[in-house]
Amino acid sequence: MARRRVGVRRAPRWLPGLLLVAPSILAIGLFVYGLIFWNLRVAVSGRHDEVTPYGFDRGRNFADLWDDPSWPPAVRHALLFTVVFVGGALLLGALLAFLMEKGVAAEAGFRAVYLFPMAISFIAAGVVWRWLMNPAPPERAVGLNQLFGDLGLGALANDWWQNPTWGMAAMAIPAVWQMSGYVMALYLAGFRGVPDELREAARVDGASEWQVYRYVVFPQLRPVTLSALIILGHISLKVFDLIMAIAGKQIITYVPAIATYVEVFDRHDPANGATIATYLLLAVALLVIPYLVWSVRAERVR
Repeated sequence: MARRRVGVRRAPRWLPGLLLVAPSILAIGLFVYGLIFWNLRVAVSGRHDEVTPYGFDRGRNFADLWDDPSWPPAVRHALLFTVVFVGGALLLGALLAFLMEKGVAAEAGFRAVYLFPMAISFIAAGVVWRWLMNPAPPERAVGLNQLFGDLGLGALANDWWQNPTWGMAAMAIPAVWQMSGYVMALYLAGFRGVPDELREAARVDGASEWQVYRYVVFPQLRPVTLSALIILGHISLKVFDLIMAIAGKQIITYVPAIATYVEVFDRHDPANGATIATYLLLAVALLVIPYLVWSVRAERVR
């Protein structure tokens, strides 16, 4: 009887915690890893319509996809969007954080203004930016092109996202506008996490203000930069709603996420759609897994 009582007393130590996290574990296992497994199964199948049995095609879908004339441009568009979006958001966010860190009046108001775009969905932002980046000719110009014309800067007017070469770079402008405030918040927290003693010690040693930031402050912000890079990178690779709201399913703004939608819902080809989704999963994993490994090693060092 005594042993049984001890067992009953010990159970509450781990049982409540298990019951607390069990729903989350089941949900993640089913809706994350379960669906990833199902997507992989479809990707390696021969189900290129809605009635063919799944079967197994030995991974030919992953090689055959590159023979699709629309797929290589989609990859190039995604890479261009990623470079402009990630680089632009990092630079603008760091600049805003630097200015805020130097001390400005009504700082709380500025922080709210810069962070507000993040509260807007990509769909809503896309609707507004579709009007702002309207590529209509000068006689019917609206948005930014009309503003440039009224200011006598007509040379700056262009066809924005309809440009066959740099259209995806213009498409990244709304994303930069929306996410730069979030990056600013990360960098601002990083700036204010650097001890004042380190800055004062550098100044005492004769370092200029620029040298203080270059050799003392910015090296301390590498974890912040890496975190922002991972977050922005996976957002850019999966971007869908912003492009759909601005340009729709046009080949000039075709990216892998749009291609997945087209393959599954327009062409009714589940295998190709799952193959593209798997490529996106691998691209995101290339960003996330090294970050997780670095985080684990950093925690062990601490």
